[in-house]
Amino acid sequence: MLEPYRVLDLTDVRGQIGGMMLADLGAEVLRIEPPEGSPARRAAPLLDDAPEGLRSLSFAAYNRGKRSVVLDLSDGSSRESFAALVRGSDFVLDSGPPSILEEAGFGFERLRELNPRVVHVRVTPFGSDGPRAGQPASDLTVAALGGPVALQGDPDRAPLRLSVPQVWRHAGAEAALAAMVGHARMRTTGEAVFVDVSAQAVMIWTMLNASVAHAIQGEDFERQGSALQIGTGAIQLVHRCADGYIVTLRLGAAFQKIADWLVEDGLLEPSFLDREDWSTWDRRVARGGELSVSREELYEIFDRFYARHGKRELFERGLALDVTHAPVQKLADLLVFEQLESRGYFVPHTLPDGRVVKTPGLFARAEGVRVGGPAAALGAHTGETLSSIPGPRQSGEIAASEKRDLPFAGLKVADFSWVGVGPITAKVLADHGADVVHIESQARPDDLRTAGPFKDGQPGWNRSHFFGDFNASKRSLALDLKHERAPEIVARLLGWADVVLESFTPGTAARLGLGYEQARAANPGVIMASTCLLGQSGPFAQMAGYGYHAAAVAGFYDLIGWPDRPPSGPWNAYTDTIAPRFLATTLLAALDRRRREGRGAYIDLAQMEASLHLLAPELLDHQASGRAYGRSGNRASDAAPQGIYRCAGDDRWCAIAVESDVHWTNLRDALGDPAWARDPALATVEGRLQRHDEIDRELTAWTSARSDREVEDVVSGAG
Repeated sequence: MLEPYRVLDLTDVRGQIGGMMLADLGAEVLRIEPPEGSPARRAAPLLDDAPEGLRSLSFAAYNRGKRSVVLDLSDGSSRESFAALVRGSDFVLDSGPPSILEEAGFGFERLRELNPRVVHVRVTPFGSDGPRAGQPASDLTVAALGGPVALQGDPDRAPLRLSVPQVWRHAGAEAALAAMVGHARMRTTGEAVFVDVSAQAVMIWTMLNASVAHAIQGEDFERQGSALQIGTGAIQLVHRCADGYIVTLRLGAAFQKIADWLVEDGLLEPSFLDREDWSTWDRRVARGGELSVSREELYEIFDRFYARHGKRELFERGLALDVTHAPVQKLADLLVFEQLESRGYFVPHTLPDGRVVKTPGLFARAEGVRVGGPAAALGAHTGETLSSIPGPRQSGEIAASEKRDLPFAGLKVADFSWVGVGPITAKVLADHGADVVHIESQARPDDLRTAGPFKDGQPGWNRSHFFGDFNASKRSLALDLKHERAPEIVARLLGWADVVLESFTPGTAARLGLGYEQARAANPGVIMASTCLLGQSGPFAQMAGYGYHAAAVAGFYDLIGWPDRPPSGPWNAYTDTIAPRFLATTLLAALDRRRREGRGAYIDLAQMEASLHLLAPELLDHQASGRAYGRSGNRASDAAPQGIYRCAGDDRWCAIAVESDVHWTNLRDALGDPAWARDPALATVEGRLQRHDEIDRELTAWTSARSDREVEDVVSGAG
């Protein structure tokens, strides 16, 4: 899709997945590295026996399809070569602080001088300016400052992050999307664009409905383990079964569907069903109506039922009964999951020692999306690249038809999708000028209208800010797709739209007359995207549900919590915060190709498949080393101390991350270099990992006597 474009990628761990996404979409991506190699080549997890520069499995996961070019930007000749590359490229990606480009004198103004239409995207912890710019930051501390950590965990223990890094992977995926929006903006003005991606701001979006809760309902959501909080109460999502955990909703509607199974198990008599009107039980629970069978009584039956069966049996037989019991899968489960195998998702990756392992494949299925070759050795493409540097990009006048106030003004979108991934993707287009029509009906409204926070705490069709947050900037059309006249309206919509989005269970859109073949017949150049939990094909494609179901199947639930307790999150529908970044980027690439070539596209995006890219290094490491990733609180496997420590006040906490021996020395200085910290055994990360409990006790004694702000000021001030 992006074959005409060249990308210069100078990111480190902070953003490198963005260049990978653009490479998978067809762009030529040059990883520009110093002579010693990018710091990303030394990022954990590491292979024990591998050549230097190829040990990092994180680097292997996020640098496929890129070419490695070594340039010493302190050297005049290399600087001239880099300047020539900028003149012949379309995008420059970097990260900081510190920024290699800034230090070498290649800030945005200089890049713009070299290439008046370059798109420059920078990933930083807090943005390139503002009071926090330049402050020390880590995955743990940015997640804490971004908000989601406060929502995750049990109320009697510290707040939690995911037990594997996520922040820079979210931010890098957002950088790819930002690059495509920036490129569209450049085409409307003919001028270079700088896009400043703040990882903190990116993480705020992962809070979903919690980011606006206080402003709308007058109070924040608070951490309650794995409970789903949607403004009308908390609904427990994680349930223990015979061999692990499942994520499911204990609803009256689900009870009806599995009633015969419960009778078969001897857990209730058939006459029990006559005690209630099960068709209205869920609504009466939500609105405080009278119940013949109490929640406690029904939940106790559910829990005894789950305890009798394994998660796989609950999952497969549940799907046959149209009930989603999503298994909380481990990394090992993912590697043999039939749904992924049937879709050929994993692709082979050869380790330096010759072993072949599996790595995540296509994040979206469409013509023009590919899986690039393995990460290149340091400098493997320096000679051939520098010997054939292309000339400057052409920069003629912008056509009158391209000029507009916003990048996507004039673009028409029919949004048949519901809840999260599709509506968030459509909102990206709407916020940048597209005319997006969100289609639903009173007979089948968007489920998000029933979820809070609600204005003034009062539920209502038009009072949900959860719905409002994802559907701002759009128009609304009420259309009952089962009405006898619906086909003629759908046909008009398909003929009108440049982009069509749908999130029905596979096959439903075609039955309703709005599948890709119908859309293409109405508009040969249409771009259509179908998004669902597990994709449009495969043995479990019919799995219905929400992002928390997909997060369980994709392994995220098994990676947040304490080793001695059940999973404690992640917050709400976690894959709904990941998949839109991949879908929107793919959609914008398809739109750019249509502009150039007039071709439409069909995109099949499975939430699970896109989201697994945020676990790619750990999937590789599990196969390479046998390391079993799981719930480890806030600790890291390769750095210590890492934790969230109690401070003075009611439920006040501060995240502290030591990622190097230098950080440890700085922390000792911040604490006044107490005697316990001077123990030589703590001078190395290995020693600190072994005595993490002891360090945590000492740190807690210090932080608990101080406010969270004081702790932050003292520790950050020490570096």
